[in-house]
Amino acid sequence: MTPALLNITPELAASTASKTAAVQALLADIAGNWSPAAFANSLGAEDMVLTDLIVKAKLPIEIFSLDTGRLPLETYDLMAAVDKHYGLKLKIYFPQAEEVESYVRNHGINAFYESVTLRKACCYARKVEPLKRALAGKRAWVTGMRAEQAATRGNLAFREYDEGNGLEKFNPLSDWSEKEVWTYIKQHGVPYNALHDKFYPSIGCAPCTRAISLGEDVRSGRWWWEDPTSKECGLHVKA
Repeated sequence: MTPALLNITPELAASTASKTAAVQALLADIAGNWSPAAFANSLGAEDMVLTDLIVKAKLPIEIFSLDTGRLPLETYDLMAAVDKHYGLKLKIYFPQAEEVESYVRNHGINAFYESVTLRKACCYARKVEPLKRALAGKRAWVTGMRAEQAATRGNLAFREYDEGNGLEKFNPLSDWSEKEVWTYIKQHGVPYNALHDKFYPSIGCAPCTRAISLGEDVRSGRWWWEDPTSKECGLHVKA
């Protein structure tokens, strides 16, 4: 599904409004009782919903993004659009240069295609290690993950303890459907990644993301050469 194909029915509008109210209450609770908290904005459609809610409510939740160094141009364009639309300068975390240099020297620039192990090593250097720095000193972090996105996320709770990072983790959109996400975006004029209009429902690094066909799973365009049950980058894998 692309945003242009969405038909907002009264039922869809009602379910989105109800779930939006629940998310607003949860975000307010996080801001009030779990400070300092941070929101990891990967600049996907779900993350833009949460960005809109956090900024409009003026909640004291830090919003940051990870720049892996291999993001699509459209993702950088969205970063600029977020600044212009909300007056929000995202706090950006980059990989440690020596980690990336070592990986490329030892394995090659596109070694992540060769094995799951090498792909996860790349994800670790470009995503997982920067995330650990971003979450240092925080009591909680917020994600835009949804339960229906992938086989690895089927039992996603609204709140869980992140053992790997040693803090609480909140997934406010866990029970949202893809249609509800896009209903919110359309109704509130939220900026989003232009790749979504080209059948990219899930967007990561450019070499590891492709468009999907109608009917395919929303995460099938991520690391499409791998088994669906192992397709996570390491940011959301329980220790």
